[in-house]
Amino acid sequence: MALVHKLQNGTYTLRKYLNPSAALHPFLGTYFAKYCSNSLQKPMAASGRASQQRKTEERLQGHHQKEVALDITSPEEKPEMNFDKAIKDELKDHFRHLKDEIVNHWVGPEGRPLHEVLLEQAKVVWKFRGKEDLDKWIVTSDKMIGGRSEVFLKMGKNNQSALLYGTLSSEPPQDGESSQSGYCAMISRIPRGAFEKKKSHDWSQFNTLYLRVRGDGRPWMVNIKEDTDFIQRKNQMYSYFMFTRGGPYWQEVKIPFSKFFFSNQGRIRDAQYQLLLDKISTIGFTLADKVDGPFFLEIDFIGVFTDPAHTEEFAYENSPDLNPRLFK
Repeated sequence: MALVHKLQNGTYTLRKYLNPSAALHPFLGTYFAKYCSNSLQKPMAASGRASQQRKTEERLQGHHQKEVALDITSPEEKPEMNFDKAIKDELKDHFRHLKDEIVNHWVGPEGRPLHEVLLEQAKVVWKFRGKEDLDKWIVTSDKMIGGRSEVFLKMGKNNQSALLYGTLSSEPPQDGESSQSGYCAMISRIPRGAFEKKKSHDWSQFNTLYLRVRGDGRPWMVNIKEDTDFIQRKNQMYSYFMFTRGGPYWQEVKIPFSKFFFSNQGRIRDAQYQLLLDKISTIGFTLADKVDGPFFLEIDFIGVFTDPAHTEEFAYENSPDLNPRLFK
C-alpha cells in the first residue's frame, strides 16, 4: 500500500509540473516554461487546437468582412536557439571594436587627428537626441534601500532633450536600521571598449564643465568620479552644486573643475585633492534637498570647454597639517 501511495503522489506531482498554468520556477524564465510545456503536450491536444483554429478561420471567412491575416504559431514549432552562433557573433563584434581602437590609436585620440584635438576649445560629451543616448545613463533612488522615492528618465519634447522626473520622499524605510532617506540620481554608464574593457574620458585640456539645463528651482549635486580600480576608492567622488532657477527658459551652467571638492562616502574631507581630468569615469546628478514632492530636470547637452578667463587651478586651501602628502 505504501508503494501505491508513493506512485500516486509521483503521478500527481508530474501532472502538476506538466501543467503550463502551474507556478514557474524562480530560476527558469517564462520562455523556458512555455517551451517545456509545449514540447511535453500530447499530440491529441495539439490536433484539437488545430481543429479549433480551422473552425475559427471558417467562421471569419463566412462573414462579409475584409480579409483577415491570421498569425497563428503552431505549438509544435520550437524557437531556434544556437548558442555557438551567438558566441561567434559576439566575438566578431569585440574583435571589430578592437580593430577600430587600434586604428584610432594610430590616427589620434578617438580617431581624430592630433592637431584637431589640441586646437579644440569646446566639446559636447553627452547629448540627448534619441533612445540610444538614454541608454548611456542609469537612474537610481532610495528604493534600493527601501525608500519611497521614484525617478524616471525619458526623451523630452521633439526628442531634443532628456527629461529626468519623479517624486522625492524623505520618509525613511521601515527596516529599523536606516534613519534617513530621500535621494534620486542619474549616473552615466562607464564607457566600455573591446572585450568590455573600461575606458575613461580625457578632459585635461579643458577647465570648465558646461551644461544646458532647465529645472524647477531645486538644487542639484553634480558628481564626478575618477577611473580607478581600487576597491577602497569606489565611494570617493568630486562634487559641486548646480542651482536651477525654474521657469520655462533654458539656463547655461558653467562650473570650473577647480571648484569641485573631494568627498568620501558622502562626507566632505578636510584634506582636499585636485581632480584628475585625464581619468574621468562617470558624471552624475543627485537630488537630496529633503523637500518632498515632484521634481524634474531637463538636460539638452553636457560638455566641457576652455574658459580663458578662468586661471584658478585649485579653489581650496591645504596645509601640512591637513594634507601632509602635498608638502613632502
